[in-house]
Amino acid sequence: MRRPSPSPPPARGPAAVAAATVVILPVIFPGLFSPLGHAFPSLFSEWNAPKPMHPLLLNEASRWTIPDEQKRDLWSPLPYQGWKPCFKSSSSHALPLESSGYIQVFLDGGLNQQRMGICDAVAVAKILNATLVIPHLEVNPVWKDSSSFEDIFDVDHFINALKDEVSIVKVLPKEFSWSTREYYGTGIRATRIKTAPVHASANWYLENVGPILQSYGIAAIAPFSHRLAFDDLPVDIQRLRCNANFQALVFLPHIISLGESLVKRLRSPIKGHSNEFIHQVVEESTGHAGKYAVLHLRFDKDMAAHSACDFGGGRAEKLALAKYRQVIWQGRVLNSQLTDEELRNTGRCPLTPDEIGVLLVALGFDKKTRLYLASHKDKRSLASEDELANVEGKASVLAALDYYISMHSDIFISASPGNMHNALLAHRTYENLKTIRPNMALLGRIFVNKSMDWSRFQQAVQAGHKGRYGQIRLRKPKQSIYTYPAPDCMCQG
Repeated sequence: MRRPSPSPPPARGPAAVAAATVVILPVIFPGLFSPLGHAFPSLFSEWNAPKPMHPLLLNEASRWTIPDEQKRDLWSPLPYQGWKPCFKSSSSHALPLESSGYIQVFLDGGLNQQRMGICDAVAVAKILNATLVIPHLEVNPVWKDSSSFEDIFDVDHFINALKDEVSIVKVLPKEFSWSTREYYGTGIRATRIKTAPVHASANWYLENVGPILQSYGIAAIAPFSHRLAFDDLPVDIQRLRCNANFQALVFLPHIISLGESLVKRLRSPIKGHSNEFIHQVVEESTGHAGKYAVLHLRFDKDMAAHSACDFGGGRAEKLALAKYRQVIWQGRVLNSQLTDEELRNTGRCPLTPDEIGVLLVALGFDKKTRLYLASHKDKRSLASEDELANVEGKASVLAALDYYISMHSDIFISASPGNMHNALLAHRTYENLKTIRPNMALLGRIFVNKSMDWSRFQQAVQAGHKGRYGQIRLRKPKQSIYTYPAPDCMCQG
């Protein structure tokens, strides 16, 4: 094979989400209902935190008594819906006798975006009859975590789970050791593909990447996020993506072990409503396991800035978030071209802490609800410093921990659409677990009406969320297989 040019060593990478905490709603309500700067002091330091945007609803929600029947309906598990996981491929698509070369991908974004990219990389390697090198995870400019694939996922399990369909290696052989992240960052290289279109077809890869593999024996694709189509692919390629996502990607044992401990503590009875570390929890407790919900309250500065919505912070807020958009995305944010009213009417604004608070009450969560906050910075309510030592400061590893705890919850709800919401919606649908999908367009329109009283708000929320608790929705054309796993990843019967 021809070597296109010389070679620096590899760089390490990747990125992503946050941490964790558990609270009881009497504790969370003051935090949710207080000014943003109090609840999240480090997020919007450039501007004075606004007052809650919905004081009337907040006041009435704090006094609302939820009917027992509503609580029973909320916490009851989903009935069987006639669909089950279905991921095995046919024997006709087994591993080819000879590989066409090596495929490298470099994945940006947070952990859940990278997870989708990993599955796409497996599919592209299969399409090209190539050998996949364990994907390189880039360092996220927001979270600045350099955790690698091997720091998060069980590599041996990943390779073994897919071995009958795709050849995967941990590192390149010596003759290709020059093909590194640094090498591709220092000039134009014949083996790098920079022009893969978003949602590219299988034919695009065969026509544009296939010849490079034939000439050089290796091809590196970057950027690679969202670079494979969801439609017009063979059934076996779709099933392979499902297998990679739901079967092959397993977190490292130490992440699972810590996750299991935190899930036990979430389900254990607690005396009092303390937000401190639960020293009294006995791991071997044989008491009746309690229920808990996970709330993904993602209201960090990058989320707020990218949404381009108005959160009541006035001119200082607008200037601060506009500056942030310029620094991180060079101002290229489509939402910034729309008015706040247009954004809210189309459900593009993440819910603020006070908005998610009143939504939770309207849905039937009361002050005794055990609620875990995914992607939150205060994670010491469930674990000791010693237990957190291996994950502290590692955003991607903490995101993996959040993912594990979210998958084992009785209910999952997210305050905004995004990669974590989509990834968990898909995985929990696959496992038939209750997942609330907030009707963002409806809520956007409701929250614009500052005079709406609690009774009308509660009725509108209940009516607008029927059928949004994890019921199977079949994927439509152009929709993501990583959000809607049926029918590609699931079978009826």
